[in-house]
Amino acid sequence: MIRLIVDIDHVHLARLDLNLLVSLEVLLDEQSVTRAARRMGITQSAMSHSLSRLRTIFGDELLTRVPQGMRPTPRAADLHEKLRGVLKQVQELTMRPRDFDPATADILFTLGMADSSEVMMMPRMLARFQIEAPSVRFLLRNVDRQRVLEDLDSGRIDLAIGLFEDGKQHHKRRVLLHDHYMCIYNPRLLDLPDPIGLEDYIRLPHLLTSLVETPVGVVDTALAKLSLSRRIVMTSPRFSAIPFVLEQAPVIATMHSRVASYFAETMKLRVCPPPIELPDVPISMIWHSSNDNVPAHRWLREQIVAIRSGGFGQWTPGG
Repeated sequence: MIRLIVDIDHVHLARLDLNLLVSLEVLLDEQSVTRAARRMGITQSAMSHSLSRLRTIFGDELLTRVPQGMRPTPRAADLHEKLRGVLKQVQELTMRPRDFDPATADILFTLGMADSSEVMMMPRMLARFQIEAPSVRFLLRNVDRQRVLEDLDSGRIDLAIGLFEDGKQHHKRRVLLHDHYMCIYNPRLLDLPDPIGLEDYIRLPHLLTSLVETPVGVVDTALAKLSLSRRIVMTSPRFSAIPFVLEQAPVIATMHSRVASYFAETMKLRVCPPPIELPDVPISMIWHSSNDNVPAHRWLREQIVAIRSGGFGQWTPGG
């Protein structure tokens, strides 16, 4: 892969007032010059002047007037998430690391994970944190392996948990556990041998869970090597919906074993090994290296590892 190296134009950056970027972030948040000025503690006239300078710098209106107030232009909407990530990194770069006391810390962590990880992980995490860190809060976002590095770089998420490969040099990854695949179905609707045979497996209609919403998964890749294929009747990015479909429809799904076993136990479904060889999957957490030594983030990663080590084994995304 060819990587584009962009040199830093120090002369250009030296002419740029960083406060203008702070003003832009607040303007895009508030979508009102008056509210943005109030939030920044400056006059409306000063904020209007900053907006005028920003429009000149970016060659774009950034905010346009509509009957309801002001609306970001497409360029401004694209800048918003990136700008938040840049300012967050500047803040972390310039602030001195402080000791982190989970018992008193009031902090919001933004985590990227599939809904299955949320179902399996967050109940235990929140139960523990309500005792040890009652003011720690979480904002959860859906994330997949194709977008995760961009989300980490932009600051959209602080940390992600899922099936990820190593990122770039400025990303850190730690494998939490290894999982494998299992079939899951409703034995009251499908009378199948255990283990299921390849002929039955191909004959049955399948559900596919895919965060990238494409109708091809690891099962299809494995079947293609055998010159075989399956019939997929539904593809969904929402893993937690699968057991409810299986409960009422004579279909089968292939998921990571921990999530499949959890769904089978809670919904009275059945699991069995697939009749084809599928790769084991390493479930990892991945984060931006700028958070590597931030005390709060380091504490969060330690808690995730501790919960895993203490038997958290029953959570991980499907596939």
